[in-house]
Amino acid sequence: MAKNSVNIYSVKGDIVKSVELPSAFSADYRPDIIHRAAIAEQANRRQPYGPSPKAGMRHAVSQWGKGRGTSRVQRLTQGNKAAESPNNVGGRRAFPPKPEKDYSKKINRKEKNKAKLSALAALADPEMVKLRGHQFEEGITMPVIVEDDFEKLSTTSDVVSALEKLGVSPDLDRAKDGKKIRAGRGKMRSRKYKTPRSVLLVVSAQEAPVFMGANNLPGVEIVATEGLNAGVLAPGGVAGRLAVFSESALKKVGEW
Repeated sequence: MAKNSVNIYSVKGDIVKSVELPSAFSADYRPDIIHRAAIAEQANRRQPYGPSPKAGMRHAVSQWGKGRGTSRVQRLTQGNKAAESPNNVGGRRAFPPKPEKDYSKKINRKEKNKAKLSALAALADPEMVKLRGHQFEEGITMPVIVEDDFEKLSTTSDVVSALEKLGVSPDLDRAKDGKKIRAGRGKMRSRKYKTPRSVLLVVSAQEAPVFMGANNLPGVEIVATEGLNAGVLAPGGVAGRLAVFSESALKKVGEW
């Protein structure tokens, strides 16, 4: 993707000036590497789970042996109920998930960096952003660059007002209206709802007040430049996320 010129907007949505995008935005588009890095990032965040190693075996059992006209399964010593074996009612599971299993995935350092730059380049292509399902007003340049005053907004109402004036509010509505009940068992495990990914806000520092103002918006994610990776820039391995950068954040990306 070639370098191109983008507008810098004020928090009121006015065009202040135009700048050339840094060379970090001109990397080749490699969906295969982006997907590989995003899946590795997801795997490394995965939390191991599983039952206790003693589950289904908290009792004394013995085998009666042959000659009684009954099956030779393990039975409780304090009774005659079959127990413990996976084929018995109330027995342990045959192949349960193991808490000690390592779900992490490795990826080469150069490959990981290439994936990040490739996903970053996809942010600058309006057609790719639309293909990912994002909605925004026509005429705004991608990625959206805003003055550093945006980082000082500390209330949700101020952040929403600024995003409306920047022309990305249709995507906020898409995420809010797209909240659905999750299919499957996940709804019983403290993750009942699924919310579409919306705008990615990139700021220069973790201490910026805008973190407080933007944290509660459905689908909106806010990160400092050092927190950018393929998983954030291309959730699920699909590149082209709608992004809003502060001017200082853009300068930091230009140093990569």
